[in-house]
Amino acid sequence: MKRFTSLLIGCSLALAGVALAQQPEESPGKKKKQGAEQTQPTQAKPGAKAASPHETAVKEHGARNAPGTNEPAATKGRKGRASQESASPVGTQNTGQAAGSATPSAEQPKKGMKGRAATKGSATPAATAAAAAAARATPGAAASAAPSVSATGQQRGQANAAAAKKPAPQQVQQIKAQHANFRAQPKPQQVPAVTYNQNYRIQGSDQWQGPQYEVFRSYRPEWHDQGWYRSRYNRVELIGGGYYYWNNGYWYPAWGYDSGAQYYAYDGPIYVGHRAEPPDRVIADVQAELQQMGYYKGEVDGLLGPMTREALTAYQADQGLATTAAIDEPTLDSLGMS
Repeated sequence: MKRFTSLLIGCSLALAGVALAQQPEESPGKKKKQGAEQTQPTQAKPGAKAASPHETAVKEHGARNAPGTNEPAATKGRKGRASQESASPVGTQNTGQAAGSATPSAEQPKKGMKGRAATKGSATPAATAAAAAAARATPGAAASAAPSVSATGQQRGQANAAAAKKPAPQQVQQIKAQHANFRAQPKPQQVPAVTYNQNYRIQGSDQWQGPQYEVFRSYRPEWHDQGWYRSRYNRVELIGGGYYYWNNGYWYPAWGYDSGAQYYAYDGPIYVGHRAEPPDRVIADVQAELQQMGYYKGEVDGLLGPMTREALTAYQADQGLATTAAIDEPTLDSLGMS
């Protein structure tokens, strides 16, 4: 009985030895390392994007079930991850994502840092445009880039004055000769008549400095009969639909002289000089000359209407004169017609 028991124990030990001999030898340290790898999650490298739990499970499952190898699952998983780090998957490239985005190589964080440094060092086109706009918005840049409004106005005035060259004396004489027998006719449809207003004052005349403008500053419309006018003035004439009286170089409307002839395109003095030329003839001369210089676009009708006053204002402004919108002494002198 004892022999049988000893023989049975020996056979069992022999079979156990054979079984142990067939298994691969692993050191205790290696077993502990493998156990740590299986129980602890793989730590992500600095700057790498952490893989999702689904990706990790798929990788480990594929490594354990890879056919044609007797390596442990932990070893297969390490080799699989190593191969994935060294080669980017084709599917990732086709989807337009960066290769190895889940587990980037060690060089990719460095490249990322270089890219950020380059971005900081070099300005984008939008930043460059914004900087240029800010530079243009500074007061100094604006002052140097564009002239002031007053300087622009002065330059425009000088250019207009240079372009508005006055006709030669021969041309002025020709204009006057053409209008030697000129007679203005009322045109209430084209040039409306003004109405009598005893409180009327010439607008802006209080700002016109100098003795040449005193008659405009002191002008007051008056209503009188024929006897009153004839007793005071040597010349009272019907001109262009209304009666005017002449006094010291100026023609004035004779309000009340004849109730049937009171067509006046302008209520105020008209300077003609001391030769006492009729006012409609002088107005026609001025219109023709302003027409040649490009100021007046209307008809030469001998009426001091709105278009003629507008042309006079523009000419006076360019010449640096008081903008009276009337034919005054300085304006007629400037035109060479006094």
